[in-house]
Amino acid sequence: MEILLAAINAKYIHSNLAVYSLKAYAEESLKNVEDVNISIAEYTINQQTDEILRDIYKRKPDMLCISCYIWNIAYVKEIVREVRKVLPGVILWLGGPEVSYDSCETLRCLPEVDGVMKGEGEETFLELILHYVGRRCLADSHGGSGKSLAEIAGITWRRDRGGQSDGTVPEGMLRDGDAIEENPWRPVMDLSRIPFVYEDMDIFENKIIYYESSRGCPFSCSYCLSSVDKCLRFRDMGLVKRELQFFLDHKVPQVKFVDRTFNCKHDHAMAIWIYIQEHDNGITNFHFEISADLLNEEELELIRHMRPGLIQLEIGVQSTNPETIREIRRTMRFEEVARIVKRINSYGNIHQHLDLIAGLPYEDYESFGKSFDDVYALQPEQLQLGFLKVLKGSYMEEQKACYDLVYKSAPPYEVLSTKWLPYKDTLRLKGIEEMVEVYYNSRQFCYTLPRLIQKWAGPFAFFEELSEYYERKNLTQTSHARAARYEILLSFAREKDEAHLEEYRQLLTLDFYLRENAKNRPDFAGGERVSKELAREFYDREEKERKYLQGYEGYDKRKLRKMTHLEAFSYHVLEDMREGECVLLFDYQNRSPLNHQAAVFCIE
Repeated sequence: MEILLAAINAKYIHSNLAVYSLKAYAEESLKNVEDVNISIAEYTINQQTDEILRDIYKRKPDMLCISCYIWNIAYVKEIVREVRKVLPGVILWLGGPEVSYDSCETLRCLPEVDGVMKGEGEETFLELILHYVGRRCLADSHGGSGKSLAEIAGITWRRDRGGQSDGTVPEGMLRDGDAIEENPWRPVMDLSRIPFVYEDMDIFENKIIYYESSRGCPFSCSYCLSSVDKCLRFRDMGLVKRELQFFLDHKVPQVKFVDRTFNCKHDHAMAIWIYIQEHDNGITNFHFEISADLLNEEELELIRHMRPGLIQLEIGVQSTNPETIREIRRTMRFEEVARIVKRINSYGNIHQHLDLIAGLPYEDYESFGKSFDDVYALQPEQLQLGFLKVLKGSYMEEQKACYDLVYKSAPPYEVLSTKWLPYKDTLRLKGIEEMVEVYYNSRQFCYTLPRLIQKWAGPFAFFEELSEYYERKNLTQTSHARAARYEILLSFAREKDEAHLEEYRQLLTLDFYLRENAKNRPDFAGGERVSKELAREFYDREEKERKYLQGYEGYDKRKLRKMTHLEAFSYHVLEDMREGECVLLFDYQNRSPLNHQAAVFCIE
């Protein structure tokens, strides 16, 4: 029996941990079952559906199971309709959060589908395989085992007009008249029973590695599904350490923990952080989603001594409006979050990514602006301005009438308006989101932005006016080159504060060369400021003395010039912007692991 687990990811660099976990768990139990072959096919939403359909058809599965999320459900629906036409006898099941909470409606809308696996799928998937293998064995008079569909927990399935579904559909016959049966949800399982899925690293080359050391969440945020099962479980620490060492031995670039609140259990978090610090290979980065206000002194001291770039932290603030925080059932003390984030920032070794959500109850445009300024003041490496997604099965969906919550009918069900936020303000926030992505989260304007924002009432007001400038100049519909973004910001600064335009020009030049070793000088930077004589003298001397460029011993002065950049400024751009000649050397072989800026030296 050929079984295909299909995943349609948002990007090529993503991998789908769910299908690999299902495969590993089932194969562990099916070692002695003959003629069952489970394979995985990963696609992306950027592929043509015809291409995906063609590949599935060529694989000729007897059973096809597709993983469903908000980012791929539209593709899944199109594919299953066509798959049924070209593979009329295939057993077709769906699973994942996008179909778990309205499984009956999914089957009503998609008569091509035999059933839906709800919630955790490892044990359910195994029992389904045994069911279909058993039925085939009985049909071939070889005996067989396996539960009936009515006995399998965690599924919603289609009972056809002839009785129990066998996963086959006569050609040309849709099953609109079939009865839909919804079985009870399956109790959650022991996470340590799932085998490690990354034994063959070749298939994950150039992919982000996702890892799970816990399931569930201790909190009950109304917009989230992670706490629905109300059962938080942890993988055995002995297994976790062996698996982390596997990643370290293979020098994986990044491991992204999918634990919803990684540090909710102090001993668990400490054990993992101590292990990766003690066994650091100098390469692998670990990403954790945490609650900052839960970090204690022991954890903070450990974090303080980590290699820059060893870990990065994602912190969901969502809002700083106390009324909003209470309404969404979130446990978060912003004053404590702010204190902790500032302290971690002072270490200079940790990338912090803070999140806000627009469209939450009791959060209007002005209130969101305050939340934005509160979080911006913490100066995280990334500030993610997201928009509420009204997920099926969430408490937020139940309250949509109370909140006058209007959202898109199509995935990802993003908010359009609320009782507090009209659609026109949602659009304004969309424009601000784009400006934040381009000018803050890119980390390409780290010196220019702080100086420029001083001319506004606050960061939110700055990005608001910058967004309006883009609209007014018809710049929103164009894909701009990197250098053009600098030109646009300089033109914007000219309108606001022309008296200090030269300061902004030089700060933009600094920001540009911190990120890019460009041999073609950008127009906004003006003419060359470093004379040929000064450059020649510097590189002649550096070739002999190596005063600044340590580690370049194998390169002559001609190579040194290509691998670095000299730039002169008439302000002390790295310090207080006082007037005075300043010549900087940009070293592109040595970049910050946090923001990827070149190392920079002020030369004599």
